[in-house]
Amino acid sequence: MNLYDVIKKPLITEKGTTLKEKENKVMFVVDIDANKMEIKKAVETAFKVKVENVATITLKGKKKRMGARLGQRSDWKKAIVTLRKGDTLEYLEGVK
Repeated sequence: MNLYDVIKKPLITEKGTTLKEKENKVMFVVDIDANKMEIKKAVETAFKVKVENVATITLKGKKKRMGARLGQRSDWKKAIVTLRKGDTLEYLEGVK
């Protein structure tokens, strides 16, 4: 799996911003089939930082109604990545 297939996008939420400021953790939406080792390797390669820990959470898609039909959004996975003390990601520096 290509490292750009593993990391889909950063997840910027209030909780994610708080984690970044207090505990040096960042959140990403990742491929549902990616494991922790692939996520760690992708983050270290793409952003040139050292990763200490990776926690993953698989979230079930919500059921949504579209008129008379009932559908469901796709399941997705998020990763909370703990960075080494002193390492930061530049693209998140302006977000507060």
